[in-house]
Amino acid sequence: MNSHDATCAAILPHLKAGDWLTLLLGGVCVVLLTIELWSGGLADKAIIRSGGKIFREVPLSRDQQIEVPGPLGTSVIAIKQRKARIVSDPSPRQYCVRQGWLQQAGEIALCLPNQVSVELMGSQKKYDSLNY
Repeated sequence: MNSHDATCAAILPHLKAGDWLTLLLGGVCVVLLTIELWSGGLADKAIIRSGGKIFREVPLSRDQQIEVPGPLGTSVIAIKQRKARIVSDPSPRQYCVRQGWLQQAGEIALCLPNQVSVELMGSQKKYDSLNY
């Protein structure tokens, strides 16, 4: 038995019902806050950029395919069933194509070599991190 196990074994018998309740409520609060702050909600439009500038803003309510010019060639973005994805891109590694369907506000797919991106926007934005 190492010192950590011995410490835990010494503390556990001293915890009362109120201590367990406090630990349980604290854990539930952490889970609820994580879900609330990191879920982006539904997206209602896609912002498509080419070369760092907005190429087009499109609603997700209409299925369509959009061809976006970039320095390496044309990227194709599909909008279907309120989701968006980059279907094809001339970039060598195809990371943005492999990313698949985006559906929550704040999600983004970037094709860096071709300088094309698609970002979903909605009433709420999904956060990667929180800053002070």
